Amino acid sequence: MKLEWPYELVLGWRYTRAGRATRRNGFISFISGVSMLGIGLGVAALVIVLSVMNGFQKEVRDRMLSVVSHIEIVSADGGALDDFKGTLQAIQANPQVVGAAPFISAQALLARGEDMKGVLVRGIDPALEPSVVDLSVGLLGKNSNMPGVEALLPGQFGVVLGLDLARQLGVRLGDPVTLIAPNGQVTPAGVLPRLKQMQVVGLFNSGHYEYDSALVMLHVEDAGKIFRLEGPTGIRLKIKNLHDARIVAWTLAPTLPAGMAVRDWTQQNRTWFAAVQVEKRMMFIILTLIVAVAAFNLVSTLVMSVTDKRADIAILRTLGASPGSIMGVFMMQGAMVGVIGTLSGLFLGLLIAFNIDVIVPALETLFNASFLPKDIYLISRMPSDPQMSDILPVAIISLLLSFVATLYPSWRASQVNPAEALRYE
Repeated sequence: MKLEWPYELVLGWRYTRAGRATRRNGFISFISGVSMLGIGLGVAALVIVLSVMNGFQKEVRDRMLSVVSHIEIVSADGGALDDFKGTLQAIQANPQVVGAAPFISAQALLARGEDMKGVLVRGIDPALEPSVVDLSVGLLGKNSNMPGVEALLPGQFGVVLGLDLARQLGVRLGDPVTLIAPNGQVTPAGVLPRLKQMQVVGLFNSGHYEYDSALVMLHVEDAGKIFRLEGPTGIRLKIKNLHDARIVAWTLAPTLPAGMAVRDWTQQNRTWFAAVQVEKRMMFIILTLIVAVAAFNLVSTLVMSVTDKRADIAILRTLGASPGSIMGVFMMQGAMVGVIGTLSGLFLGLLIAFNIDVIVPALETLFNASFLPKDIYLISRMPSDPQMSDILPVAIISLLLSFVATLYPSWRASQVNPAEALRYE
C-alpha cells in the first residue's frame, strides 16, 4: 500500500525546494537561505559556548575537589569530636559513602624570617586522605619527583604548603618554617603563643588562589599536639556521585550524634558556583537572541512567499482547500527552514564541541597565537563538556521560535481572496 502524505506537507516542502531553482523566486530563496543559515549558526554558537562553559566549570570543580571533599562533618563548637567512633560508624552505614578520613582544622600564623602569613591549618591522615579527595590533580608530587602527602610522617612535624603561599614566604622544599598557634601558654608575663618549627616536605597547586595561598597540611597527630586537641575536629567524606552531595548531607544529618554540623562542597563554594550559573544563564539568553533574530527573518521570507504564491493560493481555494489547509502549507514551509537550520546547527555545534581540543590548537598554530597562555591561566587548553540538559532546550527553543515566526504570514495566506488574487492573472 502506498503511503499518502498530507498535501500541505508536500506543497510546503515543494515551495521550500522550488524557490532555489527558479529565477523568479531567487531573492525569496536567498532570504530563506539566510534565515536557515542564521538559525544554524545561532544554534551552533549556543551549543559551543555552553559546552565550553561546562568544560571550564568541570575543570575548576575537579581542581577544587583536589582540596575540598564532597562532604565535611565537623563539631559545631569547633573542638574535637565528642564521639568520633560513633560518628564514623553512622557515616559508614550510609551506602552512598565510599571514603572517610579524619581531619583537624584550625587557624594559625606561618612565619619565615620576618615574613608572616595567616593560614588555615589542616591536619590529615596521609593514608586515608586520598580516599576522599583527588590528590593527583593538585599535588605537585604526583606529577614530578617532589614528594606529596605521603611525606607527612607522625612526629616529624613536616608541612605541605600551597604553591602561592610558598612563593609569598619565599620557601622551597626542605626549608624550615615556624607555625604559631593562637592557643598559647599562660605565664606570669601573660599569654605567650606556642611556636613550632616545621619543615616543608611538599607543595600543592589546586588552581584556586584561596587555597594555594592560605592552606597548610600536616599530619593529623602533629596537628593534635600543636593545637592541644584530643582527636580530630571533623570527618571528610567522598560519595558515589558528587552531584548528590546535598541530598546525602541531608540524610546523614539526623543519624549523627548531637552537636555535629554537616556541609557539602557546594555550600563551601556557594558564591563561586552561583556566579558561574548566573554567567551561564546570561550567555544563554544573549545567544538565544541571535537565534530569535534569524528565526523571525522567516516572517519576511514567508510574507514575500505568500505574495508571490497568491495565484497558487487562489487556485487551491477554488479546488476546495480550506483556509486552515492554506495556513498549514506555509507553516510547513517555515517549519522546514527551522528544522533544517536547527539540525544543521546542532550538528555543527556538536562537531566543534567534541573536537575543540583539536580545533583550538590548530588555530593557535595557524595564527601563531595562544588563546590561553600558560603563564596567565591555570588551564592551558580549551575544555568542552556538551551536556544533553543544555542541548535539548536549545533545540526546543529554536524550533519553537521558528514555529512562532510562521504564524502571522500563514494566517495572511489563509485570508487571501481567490477572486481578487486571480483578477490580474
